[in-house]
Amino acid sequence: MVKQEMQREQTASMEDYLEAIANLGKGGKVVRVKQISEMLGVTMPSVTSALKKLSEQGLVEHERYGHIRLTPKGDEVARDVIYRHDALTRFFAQALGINRETAEEDACKIEHVISPLSMERLAKFVEFLGACPLGRTNFPSRYEYYLEHGELPQDCSKRSVKKRK
Repeated sequence: MVKQEMQREQTASMEDYLEAIANLGKGGKVVRVKQISEMLGVTMPSVTSALKKLSEQGLVEHERYGHIRLTPKGDEVARDVIYRHDALTRFFAQALGINRETAEEDACKIEHVISPLSMERLAKFVEFLGACPLGRTNFPSRYEYYLEHGELPQDCSKRSVKKRK
């Protein structure tokens, strides 16, 4: 579930940097300015400037010409952005039948502007869809039950619902 009380303090661009650092650093890999530059399609000086701002906000640790790491606070923000991105991508691909590439592009744009309430409902819908496909009977009433009670109806598969870490 999306944390509704989490206030977004970063711009879309800053969230993209945090998301890129988190994705590049998966598995404890070292992250460098050049990698971020290539991933986001921006110049290395732009990355350095953004890292300075993120460092001032306590979201990254970065020494000049050194490795880049997310702080615990930066990791929390990055995980939230990734969660929004993944939920939106799944919604577009699974619920709307949009091809994966377009779903990814749209998710990247929308993840920064969607309200916490809309994001929470969309994420719940995607989770629900995984457990209770649209083709089954009584879909609207079962989905309403899920929203009201926060748990799946007994006739839905619990194995399909992914919890946010």
